[in-house]
Amino acid sequence: MGGGTEIGWEPHEIALLGGGPRAAVTVAVVALHLRGAVETGPRRTLCATGPEPEGLGPFEGTVLDCLREPLTARELVRNPDVRLALALTRIPLAEDGLLGHPWLRPTRGARRRVAFWRERHPLPVVRHGLTDEDTLLAVALHGDAALRLLLPRFALRTGLTDPGAPADGVRFSLGRGRFLRWRDEYEDSVSGDWGAGHGDHSGGCGSGGGGGGSD
Repeated sequence: MGGGTEIGWEPHEIALLGGGPRAAVTVAVVALHLRGAVETGPRRTLCATGPEPEGLGPFEGTVLDCLREPLTARELVRNPDVRLALALTRIPLAEDGLLGHPWLRPTRGARRRVAFWRERHPLPVVRHGLTDEDTLLAVALHGDAALRLLLPRFALRTGLTDPGAPADGVRFSLGRGRFLRWRDEYEDSVSGDWGAGHGDHSGGCGSGGGGGGSD
């Protein structure tokens, strides 16, 4: 499995096109976690730990800045700075013809390309031997299924996955409550309902920078 550069999009852009705003935020959180910059906090929160990693892109940097104060997944996807960063992320995608008007939904061509890469890079059978890039691409393409396989404890403790969610299809549960009805990600973003490899880090916020532990 290659990295996002093989596809030509950043992992959070792949997720945005394939799963909507919640998917893009999920991938950014996972990317930060894999670099030891985000950990679990009290009461299922996410929070920044240690110094900012070098080379962060604008979207990941915004998500990290928002987590200087612990937030739940629901609070993170509703954060005005995150919503602005998502809007800015959409601009070049729309200019490339990947998002159509009036609601900036993925075009048919964009959906086909995401489906092609999802088929080309199926969900890994095991997590052993995966690089961080492999893990991130798997999450961008396969959502909850990849999180449950590759980062189960971190995802569950922080609300990135929902234990009550259906197991079929490609889903991103970030910020959803257990009993909420499943809806299309782009429908959520338009309506304003923002709802709420290496192994899995298990340390809490304030424990220092993360390392590559095992789940």
